[in-house]
Amino acid sequence: MKKACESDKKYRVLDAADERQYMIDENYEVYEKHGAPVGAMTFHYHNFYEIIYVLAGEYSSMIENQTFHMKKGDFLLIDQNVMHKYHHIEKKHDSSKRVILWVTQKMLAELSGGDMDLSACFHSNGSCAYHFPAYYEELLQDYLLKLAMAEPEAHCPGVKQVLDRGCLTLFFAYLNMLCAGTEYLFAQEELVAHPLVEYVASYIDGHMEENISLDCLADYVHMSKYHFLRKFKELTGMTVHSFVVNKRLIRASEVLREGGSVTESWQGTGFSDYTSYLRNFRESFGMSPGKYKRFYARE
Repeated sequence: MKKACESDKKYRVLDAADERQYMIDENYEVYEKHGAPVGAMTFHYHNFYEIIYVLAGEYSSMIENQTFHMKKGDFLLIDQNVMHKYHHIEKKHDSSKRVILWVTQKMLAELSGGDMDLSACFHSNGSCAYHFPAYYEELLQDYLLKLAMAEPEAHCPGVKQVLDRGCLTLFFAYLNMLCAGTEYLFAQEELVAHPLVEYVASYIDGHMEENISLDCLADYVHMSKYHFLRKFKELTGMTVHSFVVNKRLIRASEVLREGGSVTESWQGTGFSDYTSYLRNFRESFGMSPGKYKRFYARE
């Protein structure tokens, strides 16, 4: 009887071909996703947190300069404004099934209480991928699947929202407890480091206010310009120029969220002029820098 009931449950499913990387809901979204993604093939980032839990099969993701090869039961935690992308391995991810959780900083702040910051799990040092003992994995999976359930035809209006907040609170309370140590982090052999991306990102961070040329970056990593361009695009799925612009935009958005002015945001991040900064910011964040600053000031 229990199995029959389980099969009757309906979950929100995001199509593998859906390239959306922004939230529609104001606070959180949870979906199942099946098969190898068609979207998310190039580096991107969000102004919200993301968790990927592998329900079945295998899945790989590149977070900045590391690729994580995940199996059933693994969790991947992605912080805000962190460059990441899906790492495709032909035929290996066709049977992959995962749960995707997107949640805002505002939502986690509302759920946090006392001395516990429920977003702390995203800011731990070291790896961002975890294996948990079976008992805790099943506990976390249960909360995620409850969150992913479609809206029931309930007789009590709003009951799904109340239950979801409870599940979110319990999920992140247990997750933070488990992530506080290092015993459940991925082992070194389960990830692949990409020094080229790390060197480039480090150089950009250290020279953010300067004009960063392709020749300069190629010299810094001791590669010919042609080989550097090809290898970087192969690893990240994006051009060097786009990577530099996106690193500038991430820092520009952080300046605004930290209380800096729009002028400080664009002048301190290396954009050649305000017009270029404004155009790129709107394309990336869907709003003007001024509106973005006011939005986070309210939060």
